Order: sequence, then structure tokens, then C-alpha cells
Amino acid sequence: MFATPVRPAQPDTHIPPEPVSLMQAFWFWFKLGFISFGGPAGQIAIMHEELVERRRWISEKRFLHALNYCMVLPGPEAQQLATYLGWLMHRTRGGVLAGVLFVLPSLFILIVLSWIYIAYGNVPVVAGIFYGIKPAVTAIVLHAAHRIGSRALKNNWMWGIAAASFVAIFAMNVPFPVIVLVAAGIGFFGGKYFPAKFNGVAAHASAKKSYGAALIDDNTPTPAHARFSKKRLAQVVLVGALLWIVPMGLLTASLGWANTFTQMGWFFTKAALLTFGGAYAVLPYVYQGAVGHYGWLTPTQMIDGLALGETTPGPLIMVVAFVGFVGAYVQATFGPENAFIAGALAAALVTWFTFLPSFLFILAGGPLVESTHDDLKFTAPLLAITAAVVGVVVNLALFFGYHVLWPQGFAGEFDWVAALLSIGAGVALFVFKRGVLEVLGASAALGLLWVLLLKV
Repeated sequence: MFATPVRPAQPDTHIPPEPVSLMQAFWFWFKLGFISFGGPAGQIAIMHEELVERRRWISEKRFLHALNYCMVLPGPEAQQLATYLGWLMHRTRGGVLAGVLFVLPSLFILIVLSWIYIAYGNVPVVAGIFYGIKPAVTAIVLHAAHRIGSRALKNNWMWGIAAASFVAIFAMNVPFPVIVLVAAGIGFFGGKYFPAKFNGVAAHASAKKSYGAALIDDNTPTPAHARFSKKRLAQVVLVGALLWIVPMGLLTASLGWANTFTQMGWFFTKAALLTFGGAYAVLPYVYQGAVGHYGWLTPTQMIDGLALGETTPGPLIMVVAFVGFVGAYVQATFGPENAFIAGALAAALVTWFTFLPSFLFILAGGPLVESTHDDLKFTAPLLAITAAVVGVVVNLALFFGYHVLWPQGFAGEFDWVAALLSIGAGVALFVFKRGVLEVLGASAALGLLWVLLLKV
């Protein structure tokens, strides 16, 4: 009587998909740059769903193998993973394309938001939104410490390293680079003499699920460009060195070593090499330098910058763009009439120096992945560093909490509304497992409502 509806033919998962052109990859990475919300976990989940499950451009095993490598590098692991996968599929140009498109949208968005923040931050609507999200940021940072700790603190040794790092930075104000070096030394000798305590196996490595034949499958031979070559390694290192030396040399020659732009380039180069454990780990170092040493921005502005970073796509370490923008804008590096140009240029500059090492780690180290993967000499120091990061991030949460709950210091009044917002955000994150964007959105709405009620 009625024709039976014809279901669309399902793709044969036993057959790999058609080869992917560079243009097809371009549009995927372009789209990813605008939808990569949710921090590293959310960004990696999006890539897994799109590239492994839906498109089958790469197999589960190869994807996780790349992820495990990126997770032990300093730098934003999600951006490095995108760079790695782009490089594996389309050589160096594919890696650069994927990595740049992962960062570029958030850079432009943060430049605009930073300008709005500086120009209109005292407007009641904007002030109310930031009043609400600051307490949420405190809870988010504490939640980040819990996330990192649940992965790293597997025994008393790791707990001891975390506790020692907290005491070192909280009570003795030990610089973050020193903490990283000491933790790495403990991990190196611990892996040598107590291997059972320092043998942290990534949880990702145990996954064995398959979604069908992939373009780059488990047994697909390593492409020629991904095989180790001393000549190619030397070329990548040379080009990378030039990409750092030339802009730094031009800044020094034209503006001088003490100029704000030159110092930002040097400072964020060092910061890029210390981001073990993600952006939350390096934020104390950025605070020590940008707020304490250079005075580019205030503690309150630092908290606001982290909040903006949480609400934009791309890696959280993009908060450095906010730091650069505010530092150059407020100091009117090019004069008051060119404050926006100075801020935008500084944001682009610090982004360049922050992410350049990440590209080099992938393009130079990619072919070496197999020789270093799961080697205790390399993984034990990194595991100890990750444990130390937990203590550092807890200290960061206390720092944010102090400035949010006692805005005028301990001599001033306790902000009970901010305390309630922090507790509510913490309950939403820890108990109800809500996403960061949801928590920030709700906190911003409540903060705005409170400020508007005070104006009535």
C-alpha cells in the first residue's frame, strides 16, 4: 500500500574513508577554532568525536598515542594535539595550519573583549557581570587543582611533592621555575630508585575501542615526513630559532631591552616553557611576573582576564593576550591616542612568543614520539612536575579567593555575597558536574542582578 521508506546507506566502516585534502582539513580546523570551548578536556573530546568517531581520519590508538605525547609537553595539550594531527596528515603546513586556526579566533575575540573591559569596565552592566564571575573563577581554579590531582596524586610520594610545592610557593614565595626544576630532579631520581612509585601510566593509554577502519589506522605505515631524520630535525630547530631570534632582535634593536614589548617577548617565552600541567600551572608564574614584578596589570585585572579566557574558545593560556593588551594599553606605550593599537600589538606579540615553542615541540619532537613514549626516564620527572603543579594551583585558588572575598584586604569588609557565589559555583562544579561555561553564565547573571539591585 505504502512504500517502505528507504534508509540512507550507512558507510562501510570496514573500508577507510577517502583521502582528505588540505582544503577539507582547513575548513575543519577553521570550524574547530570557533567551537573549542570547555577547556582542554572539552576541546580534546570535540576532536575525538569528529576525527576518530565520525570522520575516521585517525584511529583511536593513534589518536591516544599522540595525546599521551602532548600531555607530557609544556604548553596547551589540546592545541598541540591539533598541531600534531594536522602535521601527521598534511606535513608541516598541515600542522601549522591546524595549530594557528586553533588559536587565531580566540586572539581576535580576546582583543575585542579586552578593549571593552578597559573602556567600559566601570559601566554598571559590565561591572556587575565581572562581579559575578570573579567568585566563580576561584571555584573553577580549585576544581582544576582537583582534576589534576585526581590524575597525578596516586601515592604518598606524589602527595608529598604536592604539599611541598604548596608550602614553597605559599610560605616561602619560591619562584615557579625553581619548583619545576626541583620536582623534575625528584622525579628523575625517584624513577631510577623507586620506579613503582613514579610509574604513572596515562589513563588514555588503556583504551582499545575501535570505530572502524580509519584513514590513518593502527597499522598504517608512518608517513615519510613523520620518520626521524637528523637533517630534518636540524632544519626545524634552525627555523624555530630564527623565528624567535629575528623578532626579539628587532624589538631589542628598535625599542631597547627595557621596553615593555621586548620584556613581554622575553617573559612569555620563559612562561611558554613552564606550562606543565596546563594553563592553571603557569598562571602563578604569570602573576609573579606580570603583576608583581612588571606591574603590567593589577591582581583584580588578572582575575578578570582569567574569566575572559574561560568564556572564549581556544586554549585557556590565551589569557596571556589579555595580559599583553592591558599592559600595553594602560601604560600607553605608543601614546594615549594609540592605546588600542599598542594593546592589540602586544596581545599578538605575546601570543607569538607563547605558542612558538608548542609548534616546535610537535614539528621537531613528533618523529621521536615512539622512542620516548612510556620511557621512565622521561615520564617520571614529568609525573613529579604534575604533582608539584597541584600544590601551585591550590595556592593560586587561595590567592584569587583572598582578592575576591576581601577586596580591600583583611582590614576591609568580608564580601559575603561573593562568598555565596563562590560556594554556589563550587557546588555546581563538584556536586552537580556542571560545565565551566554554565557556571560562569549563571554567576555572571547573579552578579549583574545584585549590582543592579544595589543601584535601585
